[in-house]
Amino acid sequence: MSRSRRKAPNLAAAGRWLLLAHQLPPKPAYLRVKIWRRLQGLGAISLKNSVYVLPAGEQGLEDLQWLLREVEQGGGGGMIWQADLVDGLSDRDLRGLFDAARDADYAEIVTALRGLAAELDGTGGARSDGKPETKARLARLRRRYSDVSGVDFFGATGRMTVEGLLSDLEARLADTTAAPQTATAAATGAMDELRGKTWVTRHGVHVDRIACAWLIRRFVDPEARFKFVAARDYAARAGDVRFDMFKAEFTHQGDKCSFEVLLDRLGLDDAALRAIAEIVHDIDLKDGKFGREQTAGIAHVVAGICMSHNDDLARIERGAALFDDTYEYFRAKRGR
Repeated sequence: MSRSRRKAPNLAAAGRWLLLAHQLPPKPAYLRVKIWRRLQGLGAISLKNSVYVLPAGEQGLEDLQWLLREVEQGGGGGMIWQADLVDGLSDRDLRGLFDAARDADYAEIVTALRGLAAELDGTGGARSDGKPETKARLARLRRRYSDVSGVDFFGATGRMTVEGLLSDLEARLADTTAAPQTATAAATGAMDELRGKTWVTRHGVHVDRIACAWLIRRFVDPEARFKFVAARDYAARAGDVRFDMFKAEFTHQGDKCSFEVLLDRLGLDDAALRAIAEIVHDIDLKDGKFGREQTAGIAHVVAGICMSHNDDLARIERGAALFDDTYEYFRAKRGR
């Protein structure tokens, strides 16, 4: 049945979060499943006692209003309200819940993409020679990614891994060797062209972005400026060089994290840097590809830095000391 879209009132000033509390009758059973799937499709997070939360906004409010209407038509009831505080949770806690949910979705897509890549490589059983079928499977994963990223409100870290794998597989199936990045001065790895730029990345830096910032300031531009932006809807400006974010000059490519891509594209052939790249890869992608013994310890230190500092520049400064020491350790170890 078609329905006309009614415009939701502008209540954004009333609070940062939208909450839906609802009750459903015991029958019909399919209604409970239907409402649950709709909430999942909206990207809502379940708190407790049938209370769901979304970031405040006109679209989210309208979606919840339509959902509540379906609940009421099915014999249930509920209410929607906006709030600044939710059950004693901080905004950071709530964003973490949304990111964890989206990272779980991205992890499922990554597993499927890696399986497809293994088939193309002939390492996952029978080699996949049915290109139309393989393209169809990849297209379904692209649609699934589009659905998940559409409700990725705060830019979960798993998004970068999915984007890199999708781009790599799509290029392989198109029988092209063209690099997925735009051929700009930033993408060529010419360090002299990268000095004096503003390096842009997402808010809430963690291991990959912290390591990239350290690499940039130590080996590219000691005076590099950083800008931290929302993951969604950022329009690049003249003088920007983006890293570890959507459509960035330096970001995940194939199964490589942004630090690995930056290292390759800058042409830095250094065994100590490669060791750090392997550690950053395993912490960021969580796939245990390299398995260095130092990985767990550095992961704990990075987690401590992020828990102790909300400010992104402070995280980068503290992380720089960590990676300076790690770099010197691997240089000395090589010289023995």
